[in-house]
Amino acid sequence: MVYLNTDKAVCRFEKHVNNKIYVDKTMMIDIVSRYIDRTDFNYICITRPRRFGKTYNANMLAAYYTKNYDTKAIFDKLKISQTDNYTKHLNQYNVIYIDFSVMPKGCSSYEEYINYIQDNIISDLKVQYGICPRDNDPISECLYQTKDSFILILDEWDSIFYKDFINEKNKIDYMEFLKDLTKDKLSVRLAYMTGILPIVKYSSGSALNNFSEFNFINDRRYDEFFGFTEEEVESLCNQYPQLKYEDLEYWYDGYYTSTGKKLFNPRSVSSAIDREFCDNYWTSTGPMSEIADCIEDNVDDVRDDIVQLVADIPVEVDLMEYLEKDDNLNARDEILSSMVIFGFLTYHDDYLYIPNHELMLKFEKILSRKDMGDYNEIVRNSKRIFNATLNKDEEILAKMIEEAHDKEVDLFHYNDENSLACLLTVCYIYARKFYKIKREEVTGKGRCDMIFIPQRSRYPAIIIELKVNSTPQEAIDQIINKNYVEKIKDYKNIILVGMTYDSDSSHTEYKKHQCKIIQYK
Repeated sequence: MVYLNTDKAVCRFEKHVNNKIYVDKTMMIDIVSRYIDRTDFNYICITRPRRFGKTYNANMLAAYYTKNYDTKAIFDKLKISQTDNYTKHLNQYNVIYIDFSVMPKGCSSYEEYINYIQDNIISDLKVQYGICPRDNDPISECLYQTKDSFILILDEWDSIFYKDFINEKNKIDYMEFLKDLTKDKLSVRLAYMTGILPIVKYSSGSALNNFSEFNFINDRRYDEFFGFTEEEVESLCNQYPQLKYEDLEYWYDGYYTSTGKKLFNPRSVSSAIDREFCDNYWTSTGPMSEIADCIEDNVDDVRDDIVQLVADIPVEVDLMEYLEKDDNLNARDEILSSMVIFGFLTYHDDYLYIPNHELMLKFEKILSRKDMGDYNEIVRNSKRIFNATLNKDEEILAKMIEEAHDKEVDLFHYNDENSLACLLTVCYIYARKFYKIKREEVTGKGRCDMIFIPQRSRYPAIIIELKVNSTPQEAIDQIINKNYVEKIKDYKNIILVGMTYDSDSSHTEYKKHQCKIIQYK
């Protein structure tokens, strides 16, 4: 057997449970089981970014439901065993488990791919039930001929869409194949499907309208099972204290459940704990050029949004329309929605954010692209601006910030401190290699505009205070008088920077920037 009642998922799940790093997500089984034979809601599609637990959960479900195996010894140790209906569904069903990312050897066309899948399904049914389908019988007819019922677990439904050889007609044909495979409600007791791409954007007409889709934007049922919760990460840190929770939070947090609970990137957290070091793990496992690809042809539509996000300023946008396949959506909405679906951005309470430091590093590289216009030049000068700060070269720093502020960029208009703060975030992108940079950080008796917390001992801590129509000395005085250094008081080397500009066009000093840099004692 290739797909029907095989032990593949059982073996994979058991291996996963016995891994060094394991987080118990089996309570998802209790929720999914409620929809078996619910002919109105028993078609479930979960779409999430890669490496967010889709295949792990698919294996878990198959290991639990598949008949002819006894997996009670595995699940007895897990959370699902504490539920009232634990044994009701355990190893009770015929399960057809298809991993659509598995290709036949040497596959170079859609026809080879789909024939491989169809032939395996029919072969399994022939062996198990002795049916004799005609050559042109659809899969749904073959399932019906068995006079039996099945749970379908279809993992990575959209894998074929990423292959170079597939064209638009192939995609339409493939969606029709999925429709035929899942449409017979007499044979299908439950269909559980996973992927990255939202089916609503690729399913024309009624092809797969029997599925309820749950994605990063709308999932209020399964959201905590895809990603690690705050409690789960804290538990892992207690088991493996080599890494601090605060470091994992900084690097890999930033996603949310519908109720506002924190979600961490599971791939990155597991890798960091295993290697005892925080680094780019998720972003190094796939083509992160996908971020650039999202904006390639419409960079003008999202350029300012990206800069605002890099500056830690949330972007307000309504993405719920994306789920309704509204053909009137503009390019900006489509791009930002896609970036949420891929996990590059997070969407919470109608605002977009860059989730964490791991992804922030990737977005910073986007700003260095030539098609980012004036932003590109500011980023290229970032190292010089950082070095001028460390060298306490007030004149050079003021001159370079003024030149950046004079760029023809609407986001950096001369009217308030927020625009200057946004500008400075871009100007100091280079410094993020060595610092945690936080804006509007609560410390002492107020909020400092920017605080640089060094991640390497040879660098000083830095506080920057911004003022409009004031003096640099007044900015420095505010840092000291309001005790903004409280949060970094344990650092022996602290630099204070006061930065101002004149916004009054009637003054001869209009748009002039001034800086004062002192060593805090």
